[in-house]
Amino acid sequence: MGTMYKQLEISYYGIDELTDVAKEILNFTTNYRVFAIDGEMGAGKTTLIKELCTQLGVSSTLSSPTYSIVNEYSTASDQKVFHMDLYRLQTIEEAVSIGIEEYLYSGNYCFIEWPSIIAHILPNDVVKIDIRVADGFRNLSIFTR
Repeated sequence: MGTMYKQLEISYYGIDELTDVAKEILNFTTNYRVFAIDGEMGAGKTTLIKELCTQLGVSSTLSSPTYSIVNEYSTASDQKVFHMDLYRLQTIEEAVSIGIEEYLYSGNYCFIEWPSIIAHILPNDVVKIDIRVADGFRNLSIFTR
């Protein structure tokens, strides 16, 4: 018997719908902690992650970790949330050298932009989110194992 996958499709037009989108994603992925988020430049990866973090109770200012690679946030209940932007990394070795596996297997929420460079070390229970932009709306495909 093969691995079972669950899939959720969500389309939305405006940023004002993002709160509901984030809630729907978190409800669909209740027991998951690692999210690999793909989409072209400007597709809305960072914006989606900011809203997911807000729904998880992160109250600090959220910013893209393009230069720091990893941002760490805390929720109101003192849980850690990691937001990673791997766009600038050239090799998987660079990711390993910054301790990426410690983040991935920490049991904390990890939201990863540009995850393809670490595809081989992602946990089996990663949530994959693909964002596609078309005609003024965004289509999200969410896959879990």
